Amino acid sequence: MSGSRQIVCPGCGAVNRVPADKPAGAGKCGKCGNALFSGKPLDADAEMFARQTGRSDIPVLVDVWASWCGPCRMMAPAFEAAAAILEPDMRLIKLNSEVEQEVAGRLGIRGIPTMLLYAGGREIGRISGAMNTQQIVGWARDQLSRAPAAHKAS
Repeated sequence: MSGSRQIVCPGCGAVNRVPADKPAGAGKCGKCGNALFSGKPLDADAEMFARQTGRSDIPVLVDVWASWCGPCRMMAPAFEAAAAILEPDMRLIKLNSEVEQEVAGRLGIRGIPTMLLYAGGREIGRISGAMNTQQIVGWARDQLSRAPAAHKAS
């Protein structure tokens, strides 16, 4: 897998092979033609969450939130700013725990906002509580640096 990375399209969910020597940030989906990255978090339903965390070769940072949660609303602009910094090395997605209660329950979410970091199809980090942009970026990079080499982005 040294020659390419699998990146899941945020629009149609197709898995795209992006050559390692090509900038992923400029990549377009081979199926729908949409940009693979927008510099903004992706609102994900259960199916898109599963595809992004399970099929992508890049790490995925998930913000589990709800519309009624004040700290979640306060953190939303910071999470969006973090996407502009971390993409295309990491995909940022938002999972609404009100809408996707089954997924949130399966993940064992007890409080929100909670961030989960996935690499290699597995959860490698979790933290609860509102954070600012620098804290989000720092935490995600720190967790990734501690992950076993097999779970890091290529």
